[in-house]
Amino acid sequence: MNNTAQLHQLNPNAIALCALGRWIASRHWVPATGGNFSIRSGEHSALVTASGKDKGELSPQDLLPVSWQDGTLSCPGKPSAETALHAQLYQLEPQIKAVLHTHSLQATVFSRLINDDSYLFSGYEMQKAISGHSSHDTPCALAVFDNTQHIPALAEQVRQRWQQQPLNWGLLVRGHGLYVWGRSLEEAKRHLEGWEFLINCELERLKLTR
Repeated sequence: MNNTAQLHQLNPNAIALCALGRWIASRHWVPATGGNFSIRSGEHSALVTASGKDKGELSPQDLLPVSWQDGTLSCPGKPSAETALHAQLYQLEPQIKAVLHTHSLQATVFSRLINDDSYLFSGYEMQKAISGHSSHDTPCALAVFDNTQHIPALAEQVRQRWQQQPLNWGLLVRGHGLYVWGRSLEEAKRHLEGWEFLINCELERLKLTR
């Protein structure tokens, strides 16, 4: 085990992220090694899950140190393909401490039903799980983006949309999955659970109204 791996084994943030990853996998939200997670480690750096790792079996040695400066990403190994979007989110909001990307069945299906660039949830008590929302009466918007294999292009689209208005602790990529983030790992987990619940509610409602 090299020195970097040894440091990760002792890093409480790395340990906590891996534990959360295993919990997310137990909910079947990251099948077939899909999804990726990260936690900020410095102003211009984060630990990101390595590509192709089963999220139900994550250990700290599966996290890679990624740094960014002046738009350039550097990493000693092969991080998840969506690392550029994680880095973009950290740069857009210094308070973000963790980013979670999942591929749940429900979020993936729901994303393909939305033609607009956002979806408004209204009337659900669970909207209060999303930071900044204190009532079911206030609509809660989830941004939606088209899927692409060119992640830097998607990251740039997110940056441009964010400059118009900061995104609401999450975004959907059509036919792909859900991204959430938070000012702590615990908040990111809450946002993930909250958005997944809201998406499930709307899917069930749409079934009944068709």
